[in-house]
Amino acid sequence: MKNLKNLFVLLFVVLFTACTGGKGEKIKIGITQIVEHESLDDVRRGVETALADNGYGKEKVEFIYKNAQGDFATAQIIAQDFNNNADIIVAISTPSAQAAVNNIKEKPVFFAAITNPEAAGILEKNVTGVSDKSPVEKQAELIKKLLPNAKKIGIVYNTSEQNSFYLTEEFKKAAEKKGYVMVIKGVTTINEMASALDTILLEIDVLYTSIDNMLASTYPLIVEKCDKAGKPIIGATKRYAEQGALAAEGISDYQVGYQTGEMTARYLNGEKIENIPYETVTKSELYLNEELLKKYKISVD
Repeated sequence: MKNLKNLFVLLFVVLFTACTGGKGEKIKIGITQIVEHESLDDVRRGVETALADNGYGKEKVEFIYKNAQGDFATAQIIAQDFNNNADIIVAISTPSAQAAVNNIKEKPVFFAAITNPEAAGILEKNVTGVSDKSPVEKQAELIKKLLPNAKKIGIVYNTSEQNSFYLTEEFKKAAEKKGYVMVIKGVTTINEMASALDTILLEIDVLYTSIDNMLASTYPLIVEKCDKAGKPIIGATKRYAEQGALAAEGISDYQVGYQTGEMTARYLNGEKIENIPYETVTKSELYLNEELLKKYKISVD
């Protein structure tokens, strides 16, 4: 009888360990990112740092990072894999979040770097996160302040990215209210970017670059073309100013990620995801490229 009792206890321990994943097993957080570029990488770093600051560092969490190299079908495959092999999913960018929502119905999904979650159709019961909506009114005002003689503003945007289309429309409304003429050209692939820039730069006084994964991936090309044409760039993120835009009025990509990481920590600390509404980063910051201010002979008070 004693041996039978011991066997029962041993079986219970084995079954309990199997069901719970074993004492001390790390939490698996799958991070899916549509493409690799500095802005989205900053978001990812913010997520990881916030989790570590809230007690979920590498000793407790295993990060599984995958990027789809710009391909939505690959993003779907990544989401399917994370549905089977991750405990929590962090989706950076609209396409990655849409792929996650398509394939993950029960596990928690935290999105980051999505401008309009409602229009993206991702707000399900297991989904929350942080929006990176740009302060377009401030950005249009920045052009007026730095480039008072500018009359035509150009935008090149990715027609297949919902974020990009939405921000283009929002900025267009803000700029037209201030009397600007907008010259807008849509592209569908990176290969079209050079010819689109060659065309639009002949017509405009300044190029506005919004939060757009295709733009971010080709920013060195954009800077090169604008520099040769003598046309300044006003950007929507700090990274753009660092890479060659004249100035940027925008939110911090890192802060978007950090807030997303803080939300994820709240879930890990016991809050239900349905009680954590999505947030928007409201504080924007001005970033100036001092070298280009001198080049264009612009003084800032």
